[in-house]
Amino acid sequence: MLCARQLSVKGRRLDLLPPASLQVARGELLLVTGDRQDQRTALALVLSGRMKPDGGTASWDGTAGIRPLRRSSALVDSPGVNEPEQHLSVADLVTEDLALIPRRYRGALLSKPWLKVNRFEDVAGMWTEQLPPARRTELLTALALANPATDLLVVDSPDRHGADPAGWLPRLSELAYDGGRPLAVVATVTALPDSWTGPSAAIGNAASRPSPGSFRPDNGSKTPPRSDYVDKNSGVTGESGVTGGVAK
Repeated sequence: MLCARQLSVKGRRLDLLPPASLQVARGELLLVTGDRQDQRTALALVLSGRMKPDGGTASWDGTAGIRPLRRSSALVDSPGVNEPEQHLSVADLVTEDLALIPRRYRGALLSKPWLKVNRFEDVAGMWTEQLPPARRTELLTALALANPATDLLVVDSPDRHGADPAGWLPRLSELAYDGGRPLAVVATVTALPDSWTGPSAAIGNAASRPSPGSFRPDNGSKTPPRSDYVDKNSGVTGESGVTGGVAK
């Protein structure tokens, strides 16, 4: 299980990542919303162990720190970090990504057999930028899972490739709920799809709030405090009452 509490990353003037809390277990897909791309990417980097947070803690299976996160996770399609370069063909991308798999797992993984076994021969000669969103998501997640040590997928902003969640949501749901290899899957997105009823969280959900007595209507009486905000279907709570692959 991935458990994160009060994660934050400082920026020059404002927080690059406002405090956020969340949790996701194997066999679950968690969608985390955030308006800004840089904040979504910062969260994806922290959750996958590619960036150290300035505040808060993140743990995998009860062990805190970057190492367990990095060993168990794959960062997928992060803009400016490890998204496929446009000049690469699918075949070249596969060759590059397979070469990054630790040698003890790599074995005889070669691009042509891998493309055939995983049914990507039909797109092998295409440029990566030509791939339809759904096919792109299938390819990049399949490459991330070529490493058998991957138990956590962190997918950065899959909705940036098109407004239709059919381009990424079915694939991520399939991977999370796969009985043969259940994964913990986190996707950072701009907004929740209308059809989504599963677990969700929001960047900034663990930010401190003004005390209830600091807001008063015109008549001067105190406004009754609102109930603590809780992310839908999430079981992690922090002090503020909120809940909450491989880079090239």
